[in-house]
Amino acid sequence: MNLFFILCPLLLLLFFPFLGVSAAANVSSSRPSVANIGAIFTFNSTIGRVAKIAMEQAVKDVNANTSILHGTKLVLQMQDSNCSGFMGMVQSLRFMETDVAAIIGPQSSVVAHIISHVANELRVPLVSFAATDPTLTSLQFPFFVRTTQSDLYQMTAVAEIIDYYGWKEVIAIYLDDDYGRNGVSVLDDQLAARRCKISYKAAIKSGSVDRGEITNLLVQVALMQSRIIVLHTNPDSGFMVFNVAHYLGMTTNGYVWIATDWLSSVLDSTSLPSETMDILQGVLVLRQHTPDSDRKKSFISTWNKLTGGSLGLHSYGLYAYDSVFLLAHALDAFFSQGGIVSCTNYTSLRDDKPGGLNLDAMSIFDNGTLLLKNIEQSDFLGLTGHVKFAPDRCLVRPAYDVINVVGTGIHRVGYWSNYSGLSIVPPETLYAKPANKSSANQHLHSVIWPGDTLSKPRGWVFPNNGRQLRIGVPVRVGFREFVSRVQGTDMFKGFSIDVFTAAVNLLPYAVPYHFVPFGNGRENPSYTELVNLITTGYFDSAVGDIAIITNRTKIVDFTQPYAASGLVVVAPFKKINSGGWSFLRPFTPFMWTVTACFFFFIGIVVWVLEHRINDEFRGPPKQQFITILWFSLSTLFFSHRENTMSTLGRLVVLIWLFVVLIINSSYTASLTSILTVQQLSSPISGIDSLKNSNERIGFQVGSFAEHYLVEDIGISENRLVRLGSPDAYAKALQLGSKNGGVGAIVDERPYIEIFLSTQCTFKIVGQEFTRSGWGFAFPRDSPLAVDLSTAILQLSETGDLQRIHDKWMTRSSCSLDNAEIDSDRLQLKSFWGLFLLCGMACFIALVIHFVQIMVRMWHAPPPEAASNGSSISGRFQRFLSLIDEKEESPRSERRKRNGDEGSAADHQLDGRHTKKIQFDLTPNSNR
Repeated sequence: MNLFFILCPLLLLLFFPFLGVSAAANVSSSRPSVANIGAIFTFNSTIGRVAKIAMEQAVKDVNANTSILHGTKLVLQMQDSNCSGFMGMVQSLRFMETDVAAIIGPQSSVVAHIISHVANELRVPLVSFAATDPTLTSLQFPFFVRTTQSDLYQMTAVAEIIDYYGWKEVIAIYLDDDYGRNGVSVLDDQLAARRCKISYKAAIKSGSVDRGEITNLLVQVALMQSRIIVLHTNPDSGFMVFNVAHYLGMTTNGYVWIATDWLSSVLDSTSLPSETMDILQGVLVLRQHTPDSDRKKSFISTWNKLTGGSLGLHSYGLYAYDSVFLLAHALDAFFSQGGIVSCTNYTSLRDDKPGGLNLDAMSIFDNGTLLLKNIEQSDFLGLTGHVKFAPDRCLVRPAYDVINVVGTGIHRVGYWSNYSGLSIVPPETLYAKPANKSSANQHLHSVIWPGDTLSKPRGWVFPNNGRQLRIGVPVRVGFREFVSRVQGTDMFKGFSIDVFTAAVNLLPYAVPYHFVPFGNGRENPSYTELVNLITTGYFDSAVGDIAIITNRTKIVDFTQPYAASGLVVVAPFKKINSGGWSFLRPFTPFMWTVTACFFFFIGIVVWVLEHRINDEFRGPPKQQFITILWFSLSTLFFSHRENTMSTLGRLVVLIWLFVVLIINSSYTASLTSILTVQQLSSPISGIDSLKNSNERIGFQVGSFAEHYLVEDIGISENRLVRLGSPDAYAKALQLGSKNGGVGAIVDERPYIEIFLSTQCTFKIVGQEFTRSGWGFAFPRDSPLAVDLSTAILQLSETGDLQRIHDKWMTRSSCSLDNAEIDSDRLQLKSFWGLFLLCGMACFIALVIHFVQIMVRMWHAPPPEAASNGSSISGRFQRFLSLIDEKEESPRSERRKRNGDEGSAADHQLDGRHTKKIQFDLTPNSNR
């Protein structure tokens, strides 16, 4: 047994070289001498003519490079699908009868949908260089791989261009097949993500193009509001659309045409006649971006030699070339892994033999899944740049050139990439920087638009199909200065109507409209309901005294406010004449009470801090009480004669004098106003006092004030009274809340100004407690709202808006000097910070003072006479005695230490200060 284990390794070492040679021979023998691939596309097409030459040259380059397939010759078999789904399926079935490892193509998205089902069953990878339908990347087609860009990114680029120029609605003209429908569906989604939309979709029948059908289609497009047209078709249909559009005058100033990459393929590969180029002037076109490289330049040079300059090279030709190299690299990896191109008969159709079809010849590619995996893992540099697939089997880093047809050629105005959006810098330069797709970072060069203009088109006009805008106008009962219907007609007049008419007249285009009355004429209609009818399409707009509030801005767009507004409170008032007791009115009673208490409190605090060291704060209780009152009240006039000797006392007095200074100044200013200006008084001082009272509140019918008072303020609906006219306002206020009227009215300021212009017994109390404005309502994203906002601003700048206001707003017959009643009496809330600061200073000073006494009591031995000095009552008596005990002032102590006798005057002063005047604070005090 041991001998066996010794000999086995030796035998392995002896025969290992022969085993290695044998293994290498097996690997070498697994590589076939020929690898067959197929190609299905339309030979006689803009893409097919270029792709055929590009793929043939790619096969030659692969076979000439022995480092790719290592001796295996690549053979390409081509079949013409003729843009037919049926022919594409037939040609694909012919490939399935042979030993092709993969198929390049198909070119058409329609054909790709059909052939992909066959590829799934027979496990043959499809590598398409031209099928751009975004739905082909779904899990439904696992064997479909796209070596070109998906229309998902192309339509994203189109949407970002539209958003960049500020357009909101576009018209999509597309081919009615899988390619056109699915592309426009993605465009719709991308526009919706940017608050834009496709307002009209015009489908063109695939196949033969009929000029009459195109003419009818474009006539319908011309009746639409939008002038932004996205054309997503094939070359035949696309050029027919441009020809008819030019005939109908739809390629002139005001229109914007955006063509997808079908047009750039034609422009790059063919020299178009001058007549056709004239039609295309100003068109924006997208082209799949392929970065410049030395290899690309070399191939273009080779291409010119191959074609003699008769056929240009477009991006699809480059993708077709890279598709061949992609399969070559994938097959090389496939063979290196031991993969064999072997097939098994497709047994599902053996028992089904109708019509004599030779279906038994079809077979399943046994190792198709392995080859597909190698294709998806490809990573190399091709003519189109970095060839690598994302998880959705689309190429990484999609990008497009944005070009403008100008003169006899094209002009590149920028780039779009999924990494950084629109820019004037090539995408490959931006890949080294952090991604930045902010709106401020989006840039394009100037574009020459249809009509040979540099001015960006507005992008929309009013539809010229004879339909006028239905503009809803409220039929008001009261306050007819703002909106009123001319009796017996459908005409309206008023401040709001004049502003709208003047703004429309400033627009650079005609606006066909007619006013539609809204309301029964017996009471003011609900403005919220009027705005809601815009969202249903019943009205195209609403004009009137419509307040711009949050709930309404969520469903419609408003113009720039043309009048300021906000809710105010109106209440009855009475005049207050100056009387003998007017000097008490600057402060509220509570303010007077707190101020008086603080004066007495400061006197007590200063007495406590000065009593032990200052003889002026000592003496009989009656005298000390008078001293406290005199000192505290005299500080009101800064005339206190008592000197403060302690540091804490001086600090408290300093802060208190600052408080007194502020109170004096405020009192003087308020009293001056009371004695010199006529004062008005009302039991309601504003919205807060109105809320806390039980007064009934009136509001205007149809106004948003009801919702605001109930939902935002929290006032019960039982307190609200519906009123509809200025006369009803006056009557309700005169009756009062207790007699069936109201205590106050809440309404918008413009209405109240009209009301108060003739009613002099009512005034605005408090401040305006909301801020809003009046505007004209339009559907969301309406371009007319933007243009009218600009016109309203122009009216304001020129002064016309003020002149219209003065025309309708009559001058008040009452004095407007005191139109608003404010509570001008000074309250404690205006001074609580000062009182708090002073109170804290007093508290801290007292705490420090008592702590000093406690420390003195702790260190000083108790008097021997006090037998109960150690008891609690004894300690308390000791504490009180220390509070009352006379302490030498720091000045006297310094004199004693220095032995300074001083002058006679000093002796007299010291005698006055050191004279001991004491009074009992405790029963057992020894004087």
